[in-house]
Amino acid sequence: MANKLKKSLNLFDVYVISTGAMFSSGFFLLPGIAAAQTGPSVVLAYFVAGLLILPAMFSKAELTTAMPKAGGSYYFIERAMGPLIGTIGGLGTWLSLVFKTAFALIGMGAYLAIYVELPIKPLAIALTVAFMVLNVVGAKESSGLQRVLVSILLAVLAYFIAQGLYFIGDSKGATAVMNEFTPFFTDGAGGFVATVGLVFVSYAGLTKVSSVAEEVEDPDRAIPLGMLLSIITATFVYCVGVFVMVAVLEPNEFRSDMTPVATAAEAFFSWLPDGVGVFLAVAAAIAAFASTGNAGIMSASRYPLAMGRDKLVPEKFTEIGRFSTPTMGIIATGILMIATIVFADVATVAKLGSAFQLIIFGLINLCVIVMRESQLKYYHPGFRSPLYPWLQIAGMIIPVWLIAEMGWFPSLMSTVLVVFCIIWYRVYARGHIKRYGAVHHVFERLGRVRDNSVDRELRTILGEKGLQEEDAYEEMVAMSQVLDYHKSTTFEDIVTDVCREIAASADIDEDELVEGFLAESTFGLMPLDHGVAAPNMRHHDVEAPMMVLVRAQLGVDVDLSKSYGHLELDEPVKAFIFLVSPEHQLGPHLRSMAQIATTIDSPEFLEQWMACETKNELRQVLLRDERFLQLTVHGEGPSSELIGKGLKDIHFPPGALLALVHRGGESFVPTIAFEIEEHDRLTIIGNPDAVEELRMRLASPDDSGSATAA
Repeated sequence: MANKLKKSLNLFDVYVISTGAMFSSGFFLLPGIAAAQTGPSVVLAYFVAGLLILPAMFSKAELTTAMPKAGGSYYFIERAMGPLIGTIGGLGTWLSLVFKTAFALIGMGAYLAIYVELPIKPLAIALTVAFMVLNVVGAKESSGLQRVLVSILLAVLAYFIAQGLYFIGDSKGATAVMNEFTPFFTDGAGGFVATVGLVFVSYAGLTKVSSVAEEVEDPDRAIPLGMLLSIITATFVYCVGVFVMVAVLEPNEFRSDMTPVATAAEAFFSWLPDGVGVFLAVAAAIAAFASTGNAGIMSASRYPLAMGRDKLVPEKFTEIGRFSTPTMGIIATGILMIATIVFADVATVAKLGSAFQLIIFGLINLCVIVMRESQLKYYHPGFRSPLYPWLQIAGMIIPVWLIAEMGWFPSLMSTVLVVFCIIWYRVYARGHIKRYGAVHHVFERLGRVRDNSVDRELRTILGEKGLQEEDAYEEMVAMSQVLDYHKSTTFEDIVTDVCREIAASADIDEDELVEGFLAESTFGLMPLDHGVAAPNMRHHDVEAPMMVLVRAQLGVDVDLSKSYGHLELDEPVKAFIFLVSPEHQLGPHLRSMAQIATTIDSPEFLEQWMACETKNELRQVLLRDERFLQLTVHGEGPSSELIGKGLKDIHFPPGALLALVHRGGESFVPTIAFEIEEHDRLTIIGNPDAVEELRMRLASPDDSGSATAA
């Protein structure tokens, strides 16, 4: 697809994007300002803020593994709450990232000014342009820089903390340290709470990685683990690093210092050659601000892309450039950042960005509740938030509380943003989109309207994530039963025949199966389009997944009036793929259904299906090319070594399995007593490496792994 992003980011990329987005002003500028409000308890404020980000982190991780798509917060909010709230979430998150990133790039000037006077705003604009170009070139290249920057940053911070703790232990006694932390709260509980709200945004970058989730390999593992490692790293560095600053610096000096890390480094790196300690601190600060700027542009640019896909902003933003990156989104983000740097009061804008981000965090927690309570069949996150729903309820209360502590102006401007988004949606977007959010499934439970578009989209996302090794999809297809109808029949008769076959094989109640398959079609969740349908269910008495393939040569009219309302089929259904799985195997069942839906969605599928001459060929149409091989055993050639061998004598590489044999017009599953004969046609399944090894070793030019080869 022209607007599809390439998966090129791994666990370490997730970690550095998330971690790099958290260390900039929060550590290198903010500690002194925060200490002015609450004193030494600023250390505790950073720790509490780290705890308060956990609801948003867990909720983001759940939503991201269920929907790893570009756009992050916007995509989740839109699919859960509908396009109106999605517009607010998308524009709000985009603006908050733009403002925070612009503030970070300007913040570099305070540290660079230690060595040389530079005009701060022109420098920030130049950096913006540089990061724009880097992000246009590619996500992998951008994340490669992020790796370098974050590695340098963490190395210097680790050295800073270790040397600071050694200095405190060597030159100050416990009594002296205690004196530095007395009084602990200089402005009471009110000042402490306000400080928590102030430093909370230091952790906001933690969830930025969700916006690039579409480009992450294995998002189910990489995203939750990467975010968890990031929050552990950030909380430790913030708390211990700020503890060092409080213990080393004189209180009044610390509370007015805009470069506290450099000042502290100068104090306890005195044993190094003159200026080296300060240089290390400045180098770390530059790496931090640069990583925040790079990660900010990378993340923010995906929001216009996602909103353009949904027609909430002009479709021009969906264009993917020659380097597989969202060029228009990057350009728009950079232009808005430059305008912010040139015209805005940056401190005020940073506070507004924080308020917008807090609103988004509250909506994200609400999204998890909506998605779970909607009971969407294909909502299947790879990670589930603990302590549901109490963690999410807390996550909705915390932002309201913190915004209130920030004063009236951020609250007013947040309201203005919401009003602007509503006007934009009413004037531009409403006529371009007809989808409803998952919240309508909650309404349906209350007797109101329901919309299946979100569930069908989730099914597509599962297909894009792919099968897992334990799903045994190929083996299930290879062993499937096949019914081929050459005369007129009905959907109900097909269901009855299929259930009779399954019941006989699995020794389960036939009537329960019939009822389940018919109910699935009534609910409107059966993948069904252009002559193909995939009825499916899970059953408590089924021990292993079973598949039945049905071809209706004359086509079958399926009544959609109860499930799809006014929708009419464009043609009779000629292909049915029935699947029944054990009740407890939700994940494998959904992934298999997503794989089936992805396969039958191909425009060529039905033509290939109807052209098949044997049952074995029908099975082959559903098999993935890289995971199966079909070869004919010849008396001469590489496959001749198999003649006369039984299952125990065949030396296949690990991960490969002889699943089916076609002999004399019949297909069967080989048993232990089976021996291979000349002219047997073998269907071999397995992992891609094992199948490729056998293809190179045994296949003749006439053999193929493709579904159309037979």
